[in-house]
Amino acid sequence: MVRLSFCSLLCLSCVVFTFGAVSLGAEERPVALAVGDAAPAFNANTGAGDLWQSVDHTAKGKYLVVYFYPAAMTGGCTQQACSYRDQTADLTGLDAEVVGISADPVNNLKLFKQAHSLNFTLLSDVNATIASRFGVPVRAGGTFTTTVDGKEVTLKRPYTFARWTFVIDKSGKVVHKDTSVNASADSSSVAEFLRAATRADSDG
Repeated sequence: MVRLSFCSLLCLSCVVFTFGAVSLGAEERPVALAVGDAAPAFNANTGAGDLWQSVDHTAKGKYLVVYFYPAAMTGGCTQQACSYRDQTADLTGLDAEVVGISADPVNNLKLFKQAHSLNFTLLSDVNATIASRFGVPVRAGGTFTTTVDGKEVTLKRPYTFARWTFVIDKSGKVVHKDTSVNASADSSSVAEFLRAATRADSDG
């Protein structure tokens, strides 16, 4: 029978952890962002290649819905995006703006928006910097093959994010955090939260 010392077991577990986790730089290591915390500032390129900066959208008298999703064009992510597309008018009426964030490169997001007529902003977080600032779990990326306009395309991404949703209020604080998102019902859940928040503001 082979016996391993405590140090040997510890070293073995470190090796397993190292190969099973995604390596992020010191500035990109996840934080424990909680409801009540100030939302981190961030910027990224949109599917159109334009620079989008959160400072231009937070604390401007509107709510900001920030949802992280695994990969453009995949089944659950498409359901989630289309539900936000279809509910844009409701959310706009509740003084909310929506941004979806994944590690997809800009071209993937461009195809995603075109294929499903998405009417809100998608951001490309290829370095997982934004996801880590929000504490969203990050895994290794992958590829997804689909058909767009009759042509087969393979979309690659460097990271895969957990499906988490946040709502940032008009003062720039996180007021809602969902780490168990139902992709197809996410927009409805957010709208319900915002209606309740609006009623609470009116009563207050």
